[in-house]
Amino acid sequence: MLEVGNKAPSFTLMGDDGKEYSLEEYKGKKVLLYFYPKDNTPGCTKEACSLRDWNSEIIKRGVTIMGVSKDSIQSHNKFREKHGLNFILLSDPDKTVHMAYGAWGEKKLYGKISLGTIRMTFLIDENGNIEKIWNKVAVATHGEDVVKYLDKE
Repeated sequence: MLEVGNKAPSFTLMGDDGKEYSLEEYKGKKVLLYFYPKDNTPGCTKEACSLRDWNSEIIKRGVTIMGVSKDSIQSHNKFREKHGLNFILLSDPDKTVHMAYGAWGEKKLYGKISLGTIRMTFLIDENGNIEKIWNKVAVATHGEDVVKYLDKE
């Protein structure tokens, strides 16, 4: 399990714009990497829209948002267009990056245990280290919660 202070696992994933993105490209910058279960579902839409609405404030604080799910690029494109998302969505269909970050595993929903994406967010600092982990994400206020954290620094 990753902890604050750990080196963030490196990755290269395809973005919804057809370009490859790797964590190494963001050395010297902060990245907010958020894992979400599925495009166009109620909780994931609320979370993405919250981050969308706060993205200009997050950018002002020197942070780039990247969303990650196992959905396809085509699904991401539809999600981005439908909700006017203003950040990149990365596709991790084989769940390699999910597993490296501990964002794939057993979860409990309505008393039923299943395997799936564990909703969590990582703030990665300029040196590639994990600065903050949100294990319990309030989807409707996630963008605001991130800005509040960044303002405490």
